[in-house]
Amino acid sequence: MKQRVTTTYLEMTSPDQLVRTPTEPAHVMIVRAEIPNPDLNHFLFMSVGLPWRWYSRLSWRRRDWELYLNSAAVQTWIGYISGTPFGYFELEKQSNSGVEIKFFGLLQAFIGQGLGSYLLTRTIEQAWAMGASRVWLHTCCLDHPSALGNYEHRGFTVYRVETDVAEIPDADDPIWLSPDFYKVD
Repeated sequence: MKQRVTTTYLEMTSPDQLVRTPTEPAHVMIVRAEIPNPDLNHFLFMSVGLPWRWYSRLSWRRRDWELYLNSAAVQTWIGYISGTPFGYFELEKQSNSGVEIKFFGLLQAFIGQGLGSYLLTRTIEQAWAMGASRVWLHTCCLDHPSALGNYEHRGFTVYRVETDVAEIPDADDPIWLSPDFYKVD
């Protein structure tokens, strides 16, 4: 289905712009997934992204995930509360020394508990720790209604807004089950 999608691009150009969350939630750990694992990232992408219709990687096969995740420029981090995953983020260091927050989000059961602002703070700190000269991301009108506000509250500023028409699979399209992921090349 064709749909108008407004995408907002945001950036930080200095670590001093980060507005940290005041407290760390109890029983929370943020851990880097140091062994590249297509199954894990595919699961996180689908589980976190399905409600917001993240469609950019629906056609990726296992080999696409492997190539992406085996890049030294890519990091995956997972947030846990009391031992249970609640969200994740992917960072990609770029050739211009910028770091893009490729994906960021929470599993449905943990939205609305203040974990998003904390996880985003840690995401930004980790991006700067990668030696970034600039940290940036994009969000769109399909994301959680609080996403843009969370980014701005953490200190990101908007530098571009675009509206395009995108082909987004209907909610009942079988592609949301990711059959291509399991195809062997």
